[in-house]
Amino acid sequence: MKNTNSIGLDNQKSQALVASLNTLLSSYQIQYMNARGFHWNIKGRNFFELHLKFEEIYNLLLEKVDEIAERILTIEGQPLHVFSDYLEQSQIREAKGISDGTQALENLLAGFTTLIGMQRVILAEAGEAEDEGTAALMSDYIKEQEKLVWMLKAYLN
Repeated sequence: MKNTNSIGLDNQKSQALVASLNTLLSSYQIQYMNARGFHWNIKGRNFFELHLKFEEIYNLLLEKVDEIAERILTIEGQPLHVFSDYLEQSQIREAKGISDGTQALENLLAGFTTLIGMQRVILAEAGEAEDEGTAALMSDYIKEQEKLVWMLKAYLN
């Protein structure tokens, strides 16, 4: 029986990564919907500034949703694709009824902190699986989001 997939990765380790990546995908989908909701519902003195920022953030998140799903397919897994699964697996919770800029930013900050932590775990798992593609993706996301966390914190202070 073949122990590797078509790109030369160990099948068992790849399937463990698929599970982790699907949880990450679910968390990204909820973070995306939260950012989208903040974009739609923001009110107050910083409306114009935050409305644009939330759009920028949800576009970045949406790009990553697609990349993660494609990575899952690349390592021969099946990405989750229904919101009931996302809600069940996500480590980020839905944010409902938020129109205050500070509350929205604090919510996004907490979500990105969660994503960074998840990505660090997947980075280590990918290293153990000798999966450079997944490791590189996680490394890029961590670097970008660490800067975003810094900026969100600076804005809130």
